[in-house]
Amino acid sequence: MAAEDMREIERKYDVDESTTVPDLRSLAGVSRVDPPEVNELEAVYFDTETLALAGEHITLRRRTGGDDAGWHLKLPIAADERSELHEPLESDPLRIPDRFRRLVAVHVRGHALLPVVRLRTHRTVVRLRADDDRILALFCDDVVNSERLGPDPLPQSWREWEVELVDATGSFLAVADRMFRTVDVWPSTSSSKLARALGGRAPQRTAPMTTPGSAGDLLMAALRQYRARLVSQDPLVRDERPEAIHRMRIAIATLRSAFVTFGGLLSGRSIPMLRSDLGWLAAILGASRDLHILSERLDALLRAEPPDMVVGPIASTIRTQLVAESAAEQSAMLQALDSERYFRLLDALDDLIASPTLTEEASAPAKTMLPGMIDRRIVKLRRAMRAAKRTPAGDPHERALHDVRKAAKKVRYSEELFLPIAPKRAKRLAGAAKSLQEVLGEHHDSIVAQSTLLRLSGMAHNLGENTFSYGRLHAREQARSKRAEARYDRLLRRSPKRLTGR
Repeated sequence: MAAEDMREIERKYDVDESTTVPDLRSLAGVSRVDPPEVNELEAVYFDTETLALAGEHITLRRRTGGDDAGWHLKLPIAADERSELHEPLESDPLRIPDRFRRLVAVHVRGHALLPVVRLRTHRTVVRLRADDDRILALFCDDVVNSERLGPDPLPQSWREWEVELVDATGSFLAVADRMFRTVDVWPSTSSSKLARALGGRAPQRTAPMTTPGSAGDLLMAALRQYRARLVSQDPLVRDERPEAIHRMRIAIATLRSAFVTFGGLLSGRSIPMLRSDLGWLAAILGASRDLHILSERLDALLRAEPPDMVVGPIASTIRTQLVAESAAEQSAMLQALDSERYFRLLDALDDLIASPTLTEEASAPAKTMLPGMIDRRIVKLRRAMRAAKRTPAGDPHERALHDVRKAAKKVRYSEELFLPIAPKRAKRLAGAAKSLQEVLGEHHDSIVAQSTLLRLSGMAHNLGENTFSYGRLHAREQARSKRAEARYDRLLRRSPKRLTGR
């Protein structure tokens, strides 16, 4: 259990040994400055041998001394803002808390976490208070001695100031900037003490060289964004945060759509593997997410039933069965997120984004190349819509409608890539595709619920239980699926006009 989690908003400033601290009471809003407190801090930072965490601007450290001794994990949010997670110290100085291991697994990818830097800091800290005695911020005057560990040691020493907000807005940092400039003090050129201690060894992610405004340029910018979305949701999925699985599935879907729709702009043996592995990952996350949705759906159905219509132990049977199935799917999902295949997928994606092999088509202007590629997706969607209309009722028809839903997803996510070039067209087409996707999603969820109710009623029958209520719920779901299909038919009449080429 975390001892404390918080958001950290701070700014560091480069100073030398002779720099004099100005009168902090002259900062706007500051009424009183507490007497200084001196702390001796020691922190050991952990990372992989290739400094994977530092490359993502993540710090993982074990600190002793001061009033916040413990394990700290800092995750970037914005330039001056980070999420800071705390865990208490344990007797083993090398045993990283399990929670932190889960949260950085997407970056560590099975590699060992090792001590990479040791910092010893002589810190003088003062609290800056407002008229009502609130602590607005902390001002820290740090003298730092760092030691880069490993085969290439590097000892360094420096002094820096740090202003950390407590109960002040971000504008307080701008006020501090203006005052410090009067004594020739400027914001630090290093993003953190760790970055400075590493002495330039931290990897820097740079965008690949592409032709500005080209189809390849737009695609690579989109892939970087989609990759960031996927990676950002991984720790939240592991931490069982609500909606994280759904957001991670969307990130995967946008990546898959980009590779399917715009695959002609890329070459290389990794592309088929990426498409295959993204499909595998989507299926595993989908199974867990779908069970969660199904459980909520059936629970809502039961709560809407009149009490005298709920016969037998149907509520406890459904809950027990779906909880067991959800636990199994959750376990399978977490195993997949710790698997070599998943880490290989992430490595391949990073390699592709860092060093893409673009085709000759990729150098063409995006506004002339991409519309045709997206139009081919629209043609396939309309073809799937016609095929579903011809397919007779029953399982084949349900599968055909599901194919329409998948084709609509591809159009929707493809149009997201085109948004910077033709926002009106992209929003129109993405909106039409989203409407189709949502109504067919409701239809699909209802079909899954019907199938599950049939399966559970069979199990209940074999146990000698009354299955009357299962039949009522099944009938209600049948009606819901018919209503969803009726809404789809209404959309179908106007969608061909909205899903036009240019």
